Amino acid sequence: MTAIDPRAALASLQKELDGAALYAVFAELEPDPKLSAVYGRMAATETRHAERWRSELEAAGVAVPAHRPSTRTRVLIWLARRFGIGMVLPSVMSAEAADSRGYQAASVDPFAADERSHGRMLQHIRTTTAGGMAGETLARLEGRHRSAGGNALRAAVLGANDGLVSNLSLVMGVAGAELAGGAILVTGFAGLLAGAISMALGEWLSVQSARELYASQLATEKAELASDPEEEVEELALIYQARGLPDDQALALARRIVADPSSALETLAREELGIDPEELGGSAWEAAITSFVLFAVGAIIPVVPFVVYSGGTAVAVSIAVSTVGLFAIGAAITLFTGRTVLFSGMRQVLFGLAAAAVTYGIGWLVGVNVGG
Repeated sequence: MTAIDPRAALASLQKELDGAALYAVFAELEPDPKLSAVYGRMAATETRHAERWRSELEAAGVAVPAHRPSTRTRVLIWLARRFGIGMVLPSVMSAEAADSRGYQAASVDPFAADERSHGRMLQHIRTTTAGGMAGETLARLEGRHRSAGGNALRAAVLGANDGLVSNLSLVMGVAGAELAGGAILVTGFAGLLAGAISMALGEWLSVQSARELYASQLATEKAELASDPEEEVEELALIYQARGLPDDQALALARRIVADPSSALETLAREELGIDPEELGGSAWEAAITSFVLFAVGAIIPVVPFVVYSGGTAVAVSIAVSTVGLFAIGAAITLFTGRTVLFSGMRQVLFGLAAAAVTYGIGWLVGVNVGG
């Protein structure tokens, strides 16, 4: 930072001093002593940034006024004192992300790394309790990241439900218009394919975008590890302190990890970013194919009766088998909700049949008006 823009530098100084004041209040309010110490360290980092800006400004002959917290900072402090730290964490996280991008654009790399570090720490905190996190709670974060089996099962149930409810509604809407059985069959299969392809594409884009984001984060982490290993030591030490390790042990453990290049990046990825560098969120193609199949399984149920039957019989059988499917899906949802099978199953049947009845009625009205 040799040549500075005085106005921009004064604004940056204000932001750093505001951040220091805010984190100092967090440290004061946080009941967990370990997490309070983490907030204190973050406040100290912001103060260190402010001192660098102050020295640059003074060296350039710019008068530095006494600090007065901005209106936004005063409001955040008031909200934190009144409603708890969790109330303001999202706003603080957004500010840290913006500061990181701003410092990167201005080539103030050490500051950008600090702001990214603070952003990751706040993300750790926000994903647990509303007002902060206990060390043992943070230690369970990785367990949640590894709960892929439960998430996959949930996606399977909900994917099949989407296919069943959407295609049942579509088929009943067409049947309500009193179109021929062949037209209903074509519409049903078209709805199945369109919905399954849409679901697969959406899942592929979602997973692929996540993989690209994780790869970018890993590249950034690798560059930071090479350019400023001490910063990575401090980040890891902060996390281990929040988990309950004494300061000296946390620092020693962090230094030992960063000193081993073969495992440092993987550990940093797991501890700071919460991702598995080997998987990067899973295969986009596997997710897309699975989504396609699950949606199709649900969507085929209300269509099959129209292959065998026609007219009112086909409609009645389609509703009957769809009712069974809806109840089965509702029963499966109890794996996540803890409700009784009867309650969850009947609720799913009620919602699904209500949607089908509405579309059938709309189809009937359209058929009458067009035909009449």
